[in-house]
Amino acid sequence: MLSCKELVENSSDYLDKRLSLNKGLEVRLHLTLCVNCRRFIKQMKVSQAVYRKMQQEQGDELDGLAQKLAQAHRSNQ
Repeated sequence: MLSCKELVENSSDYLDKRLSLNKGLEVRLHLTLCVNCRRFIKQMKVSQAVYRKMQQEQGDELDGLAQKLAQAHRSNQ
């Protein structure tokens, strides 16, 4: 069975679904038995969601800024 340290080392690949079937099953087994690692994975999921949301919002802001600059450039010509 995986140790907590091994679970942490594999956590990103687990969340990104990049583990082999056997390794994924080992992670799931460990998570069923270890409340601390379940909390850790839950925190990782929240962190990933926040990061993705921030990237999306910044992308939207940059798109809006690019459109404003393009409009300003066209009206100055």
